[in-house]
Amino acid sequence: MAQYKGAASEAGRAMQLMKKREKEREQLEQLKQKIAEDNMVKSNIDKKFSAHYDAVEAELKSSTVGLVTLNDMKAKQEALVKEREKQLAKKEQSKELQLKLEKQKEKKRKEEQKRKIASLSFNPEDEEEEEEENEEEEPDYAPVKKKKLGKNPDVDTSFLPDRDREEEENRLREELRQEWELKQEKIKSEEIEITFSYWDGSGHRKTVKMKKGNTIQNFLQRALEVLRKDFSELRSAGVEQLMYIKEDLIIPHHHSFYDFIVTKARGKSGPLFSFDVHDDIRLVNDATVEKDESHAGKVVLRSWYEKNKHIFPASRWEPYDPEKKWDKYTIR
Repeated sequence: MAQYKGAASEAGRAMQLMKKREKEREQLEQLKQKIAEDNMVKSNIDKKFSAHYDAVEAELKSSTVGLVTLNDMKAKQEALVKEREKQLAKKEQSKELQLKLEKQKEKKRKEEQKRKIASLSFNPEDEEEEEEENEEEEPDYAPVKKKKLGKNPDVDTSFLPDRDREEEENRLREELRQEWELKQEKIKSEEIEITFSYWDGSGHRKTVKMKKGNTIQNFLQRALEVLRKDFSELRSAGVEQLMYIKEDLIIPHHHSFYDFIVTKARGKSGPLFSFDVHDDIRLVNDATVEKDESHAGKVVLRSWYEKNKHIFPASRWEPYDPEKKWDKYTIR
């Protein structure tokens, strides 16, 4: 190639142009190669289709003799095409079936190999067969029986899981649970005498009999029936308008007498689990020492409490909180 003689800038420009042309030439060669490969693939596909239709055409020529109508020719051609497609489909199915059979053979071969490997390990049945053969060969000697190792009765196995023992324990737990529930139901059905005082600024003491399982709401309903005869302001009142105050605590309606008896609950000025009355409470008592001493519970209209809650004794009253503990009983 002739060298360019001239200015340095022109020489550089000429060199860049030459590199650009070389690059374009390489890209052109790559494009030609790709087009040739695509044409090769298309020709292979065409050959496959042409082979299929060549076979159909050959069968059509061999089965057609003489002059035929166009409709007959088309019908025969369609029939031959369908027949050819069925044959190809059968070939594909046979190939798939062959592959499945080969896979099954391979699977069986692997299973057989695993079985052979497993048979190499210790097998007690083989040992028994060998012992029988030895006995047949030596009939003069008496067979020696092997002693089987059993459990040691002296070893403590209580820590091991035992289904029978667990079932027995569960059965015993269920029996105890049912027995406890029956006992509690019996306690709830026992009658107690409730001494209470209707408080409207002064006390009006009454007594009713209730069951330990009854709620405060049941008690207030019964008390209302007793009090309506003597107090006109209660004739139109409902249970929701009444409050029950026991040992300076306002008891919610959903609690039952059984709840206080079982838990031995205490109030500010006496026990909540005793509902009869002793009038000998004078001093500050120790709540840790249980005494059968309590004040009569008060039945109060909610409207009266709202008007007089700043005046003694209503000023001492507060809602009952089962989480709060009273270490000392106070009456002042």
